[in-house]
Amino acid sequence: MSVLVYTENQGGRFRKHIFELVSYASETAKMLNSTVTALSTGKVDESELMKLGNYGANRIISVENSLPSGFDNRAYSYVVSEVARKTGATVIILSDNHSGKAIAPGLSVRLKAAVGSGVSRLPVSTEPFVVCKRVFSGNAFAHVVLKTPVRIITLARNSFSCIESAGNPAVERMEIPVDGTLVRTTVREVIPQSGRIQLTDADIVVSGGRGMKAPGNWAPLLELAEGLGAATACSRPVSDEGWRPHEEHAGQTGRIIAPNLYIAVGISGATQHLAGVSSSKYIVAINTDRDAPIFEAAQYGIVGDAMKVLPKLTEAIKKR
Repeated sequence: MSVLVYTENQGGRFRKHIFELVSYASETAKMLNSTVTALSTGKVDESELMKLGNYGANRIISVENSLPSGFDNRAYSYVVSEVARKTGATVIILSDNHSGKAIAPGLSVRLKAAVGSGVSRLPVSTEPFVVCKRVFSGNAFAHVVLKTPVRIITLARNSFSCIESAGNPAVERMEIPVDGTLVRTTVREVIPQSGRIQLTDADIVVSGGRGMKAPGNWAPLLELAEGLGAATACSRPVSDEGWRPHEEHAGQTGRIIAPNLYIAVGISGATQHLAGVSSSKYIVAINTDRDAPIFEAAQYGIVGDAMKVLPKLTEAIKKR
């Protein structure tokens, strides 16, 4: 019995949420009196792979040469399932992001395994195996029993802390041949993002709503985001009006995000918006309406005009 954690990388580097994932796998393995095997795909330097050992990985398997250059969920599901079989994994943990959500269903079919998606806490129990997740747009928790011998968990981002633990795992290179019929995706062009922080990876997000009143009023918000090294986001009405690009729309029908700090400026706090940002560690709301629903979700609130509050916040940040 072992715990297998899939650790995807971006450009050969692991981001913070992967270390959260390995930390979660390590704590789950302790509950099972088991060990953690971390699976890495693609070319990653050994020094980077060894960082996984700092968060509880006992063994690291690197699969470099058998996968297509572009992401294809059928091929990746096959590789993860083969490694799971070879290592005897009974619990498989993935991130609850785009790739994790794509891989998990195929993995479930291949291993005849139950899936607990969007899990936000350690298992409630191991016999039976019960996981905990947010439901009803983050307003409640559900306990889900996974009854199959092999269980798959996708962990919600920012729902578990990074826990460092000294380790010196062995790195093993493994080749998993992939049948060409599994590869259906062709990458024609790759345009790397530059000059902006990706919304789903940002630790800090500054977001604006209709309370900003007009697209020409966005400069103070952008200046605050720059001072904080933050990504920018917006509510759906703002993107629908064309004030901000659609890729900045955060909410149930847009990007689901979980930064450490979410600053909502002029956002009333509709249920659909809160469903996409409720997993944020801290929410700060700025609104002229003291009865706005956003204040019920926020840990900190400022009742005031954004055009007056934002410059003062930015000035204070620059002083620090």
